Amino acid sequence: MTEITTTSSTAEDAVRNARKVREGVVVSNKMNKTIVISIVERVRHPRYSKFVARTKKLYAHDETNDAKIGDRVRVMETRPMSKQKRWRLIEVLERAK
Repeated sequence: MTEITTTSSTAEDAVRNARKVREGVVVSNKMNKTIVISIVERVRHPRYSKFVARTKKLYAHDETNDAKIGDRVRVMETRPMSKQKRWRLIEVLERAK
């Protein structure tokens, strides 16, 4: 007889549910339920040891069309929603002035 043991998979669930969270500035909200966010990250150059600013654009899902251009927002990684959209809007941190 083979005995089946049940193990708690909380460690697996924690790894699977750990999603990336990023903050950035909205640069476009022209599409319906989609915003484009610019994220600036400072990375150290491997040879010259100088910090270089790199900019990435992320497409995020905004269900309520709430974010406007210039807003600081927080986004979270999610399932692919379209060809380029892999993030969703969590909250608007600061409104544009």
